[in-house]
Amino acid sequence: MLTRETPVFIEGPCGPLQALSLDVPEARGVALICHPNPVQGGTMLNKVVSTLQRTARDAGLATLRFNYRGVGSSAGSHDMANGEVDDAEAVAHWLRAHYPQLPLTLLGFSFGGFVAASLVGRLESQGIEPSQLIMVAPAVQRLTAENPPAQRCPLVVIQPEDDEVIDPQAVYAWSAGLGRAHELLKVAECGHFFHGRLTDLKDLLLPRL
Repeated sequence: MLTRETPVFIEGPCGPLQALSLDVPEARGVALICHPNPVQGGTMLNKVVSTLQRTARDAGLATLRFNYRGVGSSAGSHDMANGEVDDAEAVAHWLRAHYPQLPLTLLGFSFGGFVAASLVGRLESQGIEPSQLIMVAPAVQRLTAENPPAQRCPLVVIQPEDDEVIDPQAVYAWSAGLGRAHELLKVAECGHFFHGRLTDLKDLLLPRL
């Protein structure tokens, strides 16, 4: 299996977005992965994002991860709201143009969970139905009426119980209030960045992709 990602630039709302693409032979789907908070140093090379990418690859999915505006070599500056969702939307449409027959899976870590969930909500409003949304330690407090999350897409939420960045209780309360079927996985004795637990994260993800 090919493992080396190809650097690409995708035209975004503020200019080119830096990305890494992996084209898997006979891929059965494509995964778009959204990284954590850029203001706190989050990039597409974050170790949790890298784990999500490798796991999606091992599940037989083509993958793409990218830097939001103002991160790495991506044009523009941080918005920390709709702007990053706009970036992700541009990338999603690029993926759909390149893989028109493949189902699209969205994965997001921390702030990227907010971005991925908001993007799926937008795509659903456009009549596009992603196959799955996976949110890891998601920044659910950012999900508002302005950025409604996915309503129909199958959803998995993975939340570390000892998260020092995202309040686990806020995630559990958000999950309980969704009012639709989804899977909530709590990871005991685990912090936000899955230090020493990335293998456990992969083991949770792989059978669900």
